[in-house]
Amino acid sequence: MTIFLDSAGSSLPPREVVDEVVAHLRREAEVGGYLAAQEREADLEAGYGLVAELLGARPDEVAFTDSATRSWLTAFDAVPLAEGDRVLISEAEYAGTAIPILRRTREVGAVAEVVPSDPRGQVDLDALTAMLDERVKLVSLTHAPTNSGLVNPAREVAAAAHEVGALVLLDACQSIGQLPVRADELGADVITGTGRKWLRGPRGTGVLVVRRAAAEVLRPRLVDLHGARWTGPGEVRLREDARVHEVWETSVADRLGLLAAVRHALAKGLDVIEREVGERAGRLRDGLSALPGVTVRDIGERRSGIVTFTADGLAADEVKRRLAGRGVTVTVSGAPSTLLDMTRRGLTEVVRASPHYFVGLDEVDRAVELVGEVTAGDR
Repeated sequence: MTIFLDSAGSSLPPREVVDEVVAHLRREAEVGGYLAAQEREADLEAGYGLVAELLGARPDEVAFTDSATRSWLTAFDAVPLAEGDRVLISEAEYAGTAIPILRRTREVGAVAEVVPSDPRGQVDLDALTAMLDERVKLVSLTHAPTNSGLVNPAREVAAAAHEVGALVLLDACQSIGQLPVRADELGADVITGTGRKWLRGPRGTGVLVVRRAAAEVLRPRLVDLHGARWTGPGEVRLREDARVHEVWETSVADRLGLLAAVRHALAKGLDVIEREVGERAGRLRDGLSALPGVTVRDIGERRSGIVTFTADGLAADEVKRRLAGRGVTVTVSGAPSTLLDMTRRGLTEVVRASPHYFVGLDEVDRAVELVGEVTAGDR
């Protein structure tokens, strides 16, 4: 028996997702990629409304990319930044977003500043409010970090940032698909996410939501013939919707698979998914907490489906290896991926387990038993 506890890495797609991707690839082999795409044009167009329904946005506020990283980089590159501007990040910032922030702010003479965490580990709202002024152009917030069960208070952060006119860029890579993530409720100006994690879509798929008000502020630079028209020898006209952030070439098969995953999630219900994922993650935390020599490392007032832990006397990679030998799939999160938070907490690495709703409660219990077995001899 295999117990899959790595949906925070790349989850297991449902059958309808696999069938959609494979069927379209076969159709491309029969008639070519262009004609195969034309045959699915209506379905591809309907996908904007489908994702808009999932993420509480309008269809013209939705764009598709090849990853959460591409969505985030494209949006961030379009944020106007100049000398003297300030960008605020939290201690949960992911390396994939922190690195471009640090590089670009240094290049333009802006400054990146860290909002401290409160005693529970989430972004400190009082500290954030005290740091905000008219020079803050962007607040970058990781909704659910990769290295703990934390869920940051996105709605409250957005409300505070908007008081000084700052944009809020929400990295929802680890929350879309396991938690309700709605732009109209959270208030974020830009939301980025992936298909391969909790949404159970194919790898190589990403989504981007750009609210209309934010679109008026952003200045897209990474634009090709899909996002703009060449209207004269020296003239270009950009699209006015979120698709200005897309590029012409894309995997149609993967896009269709992503849309199948979105339909699957909507049919099950995000409230149901949140409850079932939360039940499994809570059961896993409780079980691991009761094991001698095992320490759960999750923080935050609100928790996601990510469960992290360490074992006395054992490196995280060794725990992962031993569990793999017993049919349990977990992964490791090291300090470089979330350097500020891990440094603050004195951690170099954690074992990360992320049970989705398709993992049975009996499998969760068995995983706890196996963690106890693989760590028992090293205390």
